[in-house]
Amino acid sequence: MKKKDTTKVFWYAIAIGFILLFILILLSSVLDVGERLRQIHAYVEYAFYGVSFLLVYFLIIRPVHIILFSPTFSVETTLDENKTINHAVHRRVAKRLLLDDSLPENDQVRLKDALKSNPEDLKLALNQVFNQHVKKSMNQVIRKNAKTVMLSTAISQNGRLDFFTVVVVNLKMIKELVVMCGFRPSMSHLAKLTINVFTTALIAEGLENMDITELMPTSTVNTLSEIPFIKPVLSSVTQGISNALLTLRIGIVTRKFLFSDAKEITKEEIRRTALLEAAGMMPQVVGDALMILPKKIANLFKKPEKKTPDEQTTESAS
Repeated sequence: MKKKDTTKVFWYAIAIGFILLFILILLSSVLDVGERLRQIHAYVEYAFYGVSFLLVYFLIIRPVHIILFSPTFSVETTLDENKTINHAVHRRVAKRLLLDDSLPENDQVRLKDALKSNPEDLKLALNQVFNQHVKKSMNQVIRKNAKTVMLSTAISQNGRLDFFTVVVVNLKMIKELVVMCGFRPSMSHLAKLTINVFTTALIAEGLENMDITELMPTSTVNTLSEIPFIKPVLSSVTQGISNALLTLRIGIVTRKFLFSDAKEITKEEIRRTALLEAAGMMPQVVGDALMILPKKIANLFKKPEKKTPDEQTTESAS
């Protein structure tokens, strides 16, 4: 028991250290930009601080608040007869799941009937709903956020911006998974997720300075050098794919913490299966992102279209 408590304290301490590091990096970046804006006007600086506070609240503080104040629970508890859990938590989770409009009608009926029945029926109903519907929906959310990370970091050419993008998107993803399930992982698992998120963000920042040609054979580099603009484009896409893979892994680890069962309770098994599953999801994420990426890049260099008098009249009327 003492060893287990010591391990928890260790993970908590590391997570707190990463959070403090992130706060220092965030404050440093905000103050640095604010100092530059002060040269324009003091009010511009104050307006920037106000906007920064709102962004931090809605993109970071609010998701973290939702995650922390969700009930802690694992689908493992619906399978293990020897494990006891407050029946009120089961009821709370079931009611939150019923608020999801995408929940199939048969699952809604199953949960409503189970709420009126005994605790064992409710545990079984929750397990069926999680594994038949919620798990698939969670995978869609994970792929969607991985695609967002890939596109954002591939287009961005700023390592610090990639750092904040990865943190915000991964926090948003974890929040969406928690809201979708109606509960969160344990505090020790959240500490590990925190370390994973910020480690991924630091890797994303470091990838910006990576020269992709150093990893390729000389003959390939010489061939690519003859194609205009191929080197920066290839480097950006590679960075985006790397960040997307790490985001997929974080999402899958989060899901496994929520859906832990007797077959995957060891951290080594979770890590191994999460990486394999992330690699399996990667082709679909890359395929979807590469269909959008050329349009996104082209729009950066595209002049805004002039609106016709009819369109301007329509907008003013609305």
